[in-house]
Amino acid sequence: MPRRFFKRFAFKRHEIAERWFMGPFRHLIHDHRLWGIRRKTVVPAFSLGLAIAFVPLPGHMMQAALLALVLRVNIPVAVLSTFLSNPLTMGPLFFGAYVLGSTLLGIEPGPFSFEYSFAWVRTVFTTIWLPLTLGCVLLGSAAAVIGYVALDGLWRYSLHDYKAKKRKNRSR
Repeated sequence: MPRRFFKRFAFKRHEIAERWFMGPFRHLIHDHRLWGIRRKTVVPAFSLGLAIAFVPLPGHMMQAALLALVLRVNIPVAVLSTFLSNPLTMGPLFFGAYVLGSTLLGIEPGPFSFEYSFAWVRTVFTTIWLPLTLGCVLLGSAAAVIGYVALDGLWRYSLHDYKAKKRKNRSR
């Protein structure tokens, strides 16, 4: 069951609230939706993290945490699902987004190099921003929708299976 899987990795809200750097946010993090393992908060958080993973700017974890706080969805799941874009996958993700955006805009794709730094944003991103951004928005939206539907379906299936087994055991 996905709930048991996510519960293994769940953060304890009281442990995080005691950290010194959480002082200004302590009053915000007491909402159970931000930490609870429920389908209605985990599935949208997973989707949010997948969408943010395609943002071609640094700071995915911070963006995911702040948006999860605003949208009142599970913060740890949103942050952890941004790891779809990691140092090994960033190049192919953003190259694919650039090629998709260039194709849709009718621009001939030029040489593409990706570096995860603000210097790259200042120099290279300013010349390829339009096709890259369009591709990132489209791929991020597609990943978010697919992730939402897949995890929601898996969650519902596992819950149905769990309840069916429980009913079967009860009838014996």
